Amino acid sequence: MSFFSLVHSDSESQARAGIITTDHGIIETPIFMPVGTVGSVKAIEQRELSEIGAQIILGNTYHLYLRPGEDVLSYFGGHHRFMSWNKPILTDSGGYQVFSLKELRKITEEGVQFRSHIDGSKHFFSPEKVIDIQRCIGSDIMMVLDECTEFPVSHKEAKTSMDLTLRWASRNKNAFDNSTPRYNHNQFLFGIGQGSTYKDLRRECMESLIDMNFDGYAIGGLAVGEPAFNMYDIIQHSTGIMPADKPRYLMGVGTPENILTAIEMGIDMFDCVMPTRNARNGTIFTTRGRMNIKNLKNKFNDECIDPGLDLYASQNYSLGYLRHLFTVGELLGLQLATMQNLGFYLWLVRTAREKILSNTYRQWKHSILDIIK
Repeated sequence: MSFFSLVHSDSESQARAGIITTDHGIIETPIFMPVGTVGSVKAIEQRELSEIGAQIILGNTYHLYLRPGEDVLSYFGGHHRFMSWNKPILTDSGGYQVFSLKELRKITEEGVQFRSHIDGSKHFFSPEKVIDIQRCIGSDIMMVLDECTEFPVSHKEAKTSMDLTLRWASRNKNAFDNSTPRYNHNQFLFGIGQGSTYKDLRRECMESLIDMNFDGYAIGGLAVGEPAFNMYDIIQHSTGIMPADKPRYLMGVGTPENILTAIEMGIDMFDCVMPTRNARNGTIFTTRGRMNIKNLKNKFNDECIDPGLDLYASQNYSLGYLRHLFTVGELLGLQLATMQNLGFYLWLVRTAREKILSNTYRQWKHSILDIIK
């Protein structure tokens, strides 16, 4: 069976339903990937992730390289065994994290020299090194090392950065092709398109990546401060270039509206810290809309957290009880809110898939957005 199979395309939009096949299980797209940066998705355990429908989670090469480190991951036989997660894992290369360090890193043709945000120790990431680290992690889907620009940025600066990303992508691909998995399961490599909000650069970058024949393609460098219309414009432009027979991944985006709009434009895969971060701050996403659980109006609210989600936490605890947990600082509040938010995001993409298969996606998208925006 091929790595990616396109099952159905919506008759009224570019939305698509597909299947990604890995040695750790299949992934039904469109899919949302909970972010487990340092080896856990914050405030929720792996058993609960499976119960709410997570099919794949995301880890981060930069953070896992620093802690627990390659020696620990090697000793345990890879990240799946280390964290007791037997489903697929995707790892970001760490490029965005290094990009965000700014004062602690230096970018050269060879790679990125940076200081750890933990103890200030010096480290170096080359395209070859990040492939080696991800082989050690054992992720099912690996990402290339790329450079992400700020917004706004001049065309000249975006072009220089994009050219470096392409040269690194070629080295990533060579390192991947000339190495083998360490834990007896297949690994796949995605290229990342850059070019800021410049369509000519986005086209040049994506077409060059396609020529390198990656297993899938991502759109990077968005949700970094650009207006929403710019982001959607680049997504629409990019999906018009990306191959139909390979997965399309929009990195680090975003709100439920962002996700549903990007699905309509042909995106298959998403990740974002928004559902987990908002949960810890007391903002919950529900099938009847977004709410701040800390509001006084919830003090005597005996409605369940979300009657529209068929999850134990959503159905068996009241909004009043959840507010109480946040008021007194109980950790259970963070856990229940996280389960609700991730459960909602996973319900959203799962329902989107159902609507794509029945050719009713666009109509459903507009109706659900009227409720949850």
